[in-house]
Amino acid sequence: MKKIISQATIDRLPLYFRTLRLMESEEIKIISSDELGRTLDITPEQIRKDLATFGQFGRKGIGYDVHELKERISNILGLQNCWRLAIVGVGHLGGALANYTNFASLGFSVVALFDKNKSVVGSEVNGIKVNSISGMKRIIASKSVDIGVIAVPADEAQGVADLLVAAGVKGIWNFAPIKLNVPSTIPLVNEDLSIGLSALSYHMSQES
Repeated sequence: MKKIISQATIDRLPLYFRTLRLMESEEIKIISSDELGRTLDITPEQIRKDLATFGQFGRKGIGYDVHELKERISNILGLQNCWRLAIVGVGHLGGALANYTNFASLGFSVVALFDKNKSVVGSEVNGIKVNSISGMKRIIASKSVDIGVIAVPADEAQGVADLLVAAGVKGIWNFAPIKLNVPSTIPLVNEDLSIGLSALSYHMSQES
């Protein structure tokens, strides 16, 4: 039976990975759960509990080997798979994502871009040609795309999601502020920028 992992634990794993990458770049070799917890404002008990979900980590009284822990979390997250991305919608947001340099260091590569705007189709962003949405199924198959990234307005997002599913993507990363309906077999992650800004506005309002 597949082990059920809480979403909260899954959400913390990338935080651990990012912090360990930074520590490794600073040539830190060993880290304790107390030190990692202080850095992330997470209790060491919670860190140990999260990691124990996936097996045995570290040595009691010594701590965690930074490189080893980073690599093991990377494998848990599946970052060794070199996932291939296609971005649909090459406006300000989609263009920024296409130019994001850290994707490669995380094991992701943008291999295809799509837009319906005829003035954009045929141009290049970061060396990648922008294709017409009409050719999505053929190109996604030919480039073995794993993840579809939706960066279109909300009223177009469901239609794009349907096209991506029909084209055979394995997962969807949605930046449109709308709830999408996709098959349960297709992992879907939503990034609603307005939620983060609204939360920030709330905290700033409380302070003032």
